[in-house]
Amino acid sequence: MSKEKRSFFEKLTGTVRMEEETAPKGKPAHHKAESDVASSWIEEESEKEGELTVDVYQTPEMIVIKSMIAGVRPDDLDVTIARDVVTIRGKREEERVANEDDYYVRELYWGSFSRTIQLPEEIDVDESEAIEKHGLLILKLPKLDKKRSSKLKVRTV
Repeated sequence: MSKEKRSFFEKLTGTVRMEEETAPKGKPAHHKAESDVASSWIEEESEKEGELTVDVYQTPEMIVIKSMIAGVRPDDLDVTIARDVVTIRGKREEERVANEDDYYVRELYWGSFSRTIQLPEEIDVDESEAIEKHGLLILKLPKLDKKRSSKLKVRTV
């Protein structure tokens, strides 16, 4: 196994990068360079921040977002909501209990992550809530009732 820094995908899936020594038969030598350019771009982007996985669904009254955040301290989690977008950012800190060479498998992702979700409808920011239960983050985002109307009383000034 090489001592190179592993990409987010490699960390997430536990895959091992196989180095290509020669171009495959029938393929031009520049084929390798193109794939190296593509993989270096992916690694460069993914080393900055991991992307948080989410489930998003709606009921007639609200939009619900769920995500596994096990191992993240509440102080290391930031949830920002607006009427039509939600951003979840955090950082999962690794506790070093073994030397790098002593690992057989390393699949867990450690480090910064984020996810921005464009919502299908506008939500009521003030009535939204975030709940953490057994490592599962649940965001309950009530939809704005656009059909709702109320009468305003006119005051004389």
